[in-house]
Amino acid sequence: MNKGELIEKIAKDAKVTKSQAGDALDSFINAVGATLSKGGKVTLVGFGTFSVSKRAARKGRNPQTGKEINIKAKKVAKFKAGVELAKKTNK
Repeated sequence: MNKGELIEKIAKDAKVTKSQAGDALDSFINAVGATLSKGGKVTLVGFGTFSVSKRAARKGRNPQTGKEINIKAKKVAKFKAGVELAKKTNK
């Protein structure tokens, strides 16, 4: 499912226009992004938790040349599925 299909599904289920559903989805995405950029986390009980994880600096290898390279430390977004979502995906 892509973003357009998700918007259609939300619009149909919530009985709103596609424009309204798109605005709601964009608002959700922006809110999660803003919270994560501040180092916070977003928990939706039954669905899951969005959080930020720190990835340490490490050594890597350029696949084309085989030369060793340094990979900088960075923060990455992470999602952990909640119990209800995990049950639905393991049917």
